[in-house]
Amino acid sequence: MSRIVRAAAVQISPVLGDDGMGTARKVCRTIREAAEKGVKLAVFPETFVPYYPYFSFIKPAFRFGAEHLALYERAVSVPGPITDMVAEAARETGMVVVLGVNERDHGTLYNAQVIFDATGEIVLKRRKITPTYHERMVWGQGDGSGLTVVDSAAGRIGALACWEHYNPLARYALMAQHEEIHCAQFPGSLVGQVFADQMEVTIRHHALESGCFVVNATGWLDDEQVRQVAGDPALEGPLRGGCFTAIVSPEGRLLGTPVTDGEGMVIADLDFALITKRKRMMDSVGHYARPELLSLLLDRRPARTVHYVDDAACEGGAP
Repeated sequence: MSRIVRAAAVQISPVLGDDGMGTARKVCRTIREAAEKGVKLAVFPETFVPYYPYFSFIKPAFRFGAEHLALYERAVSVPGPITDMVAEAARETGMVVVLGVNERDHGTLYNAQVIFDATGEIVLKRRKITPTYHERMVWGQGDGSGLTVVDSAAGRIGALACWEHYNPLARYALMAQHEEIHCAQFPGSLVGQVFADQMEVTIRHHALESGCFVVNATGWLDDEQVRQVAGDPALEGPLRGGCFTAIVSPEGRLLGTPVTDGEGMVIADLDFALITKRKRMMDSVGHYARPELLSLLLDRRPARTVHYVDDAACEGGAP
């Protein structure tokens, strides 16, 4: 029997310059607008709350200390007031929400993806395993504990951020857990058209290879925000283009018209019968796999800087 879930990929601009609550309120308004259209799964862009660190792409590290510190002050605690607000909107609308945030954990920021179930419960918080290029000066590294597919009211969901999609083993880790919907997030308003072109290839290929739906959301900066972030007309060019918000079927087809400029939503009905149709032909982790030849070792233990040993369990009381 076919099961159909209506999904929305959201292209949206942040509220710059506030404490993150303005952007979070915008997320909640958008969730409620999507609910009026029958949406049951909404995906928002990479590190959307409070905003993606665009400054790190256009400025050398020794010049963006003030912007980095401001991001620390506005970053999100998980759980915390901002996630509580989004959880309430998810619960109120009965919607699964995938949100990208800058997470602060004491002295380190992380690129985090948070999945809220339709009950408002956080069913996954994962961190980008390898920040890309300029991002390595902003965020710490995630670990294998987040390479997890979770059950939700919308189906089995996996998520990766941006160029994590260029790590084939990370993608395979989610494929092997039989994700039905893959939620992808990119910053948008970055690099230019070539970034959008590459993004389309990436998400369509993953849909084909995994035999799943891909819901991809990118952020967007309007002209005034580009000027505000750049602070110099010579730096504005790299902050334009690079948007490709889209939904892809397991057959690699685009469902609806992608959003490449401005704010908007791509909404599509995901017919899960297409997953079986695709996997009957090619199941990368089933009948098309050769595990006796090729396999993946995934360490899903959370990374820890300190390992505590109970003194009472040690001989002589020494760890």
